[in-house]
Amino acid sequence: MTAQISRDELKKHIDAGTVTVVDALGGSYYEQQHLPGAVALTSDEVADQAAELLPEKDALIAVYCSNPGCGNSQAVSTALEGLGYTRVRKYREGIQDWVEAGLPVDKG
Repeated sequence: MTAQISRDELKKHIDAGTVTVVDALGGSYYEQQHLPGAVALTSDEVADQAAELLPEKDALIAVYCSNPGCGNSQAVSTALEGLGYTRVRKYREGIQDWVEAGLPVDKG
């Protein structure tokens, strides 16, 4: 099981520019809103696009979905780990928690 990252720790890394954030929902969900600087990467896209979007296999990567019940973040995290990414963390609470905390999001 992928290690988790808390909202406060994730925000700290986003602010410092020391994390690549991955939106595991993609599509229209990503277009509506996503965590600051996030890239969209669904489980169907990992094999083809991970190397282009996430070139450093030892970089910190935080994967999120909509909420704790969404399984997409675990699927993407597992796929990335299978490709040799070593510092994958799952933001289990998801964008719903981020928004409810009043934190900024990007759109489009």
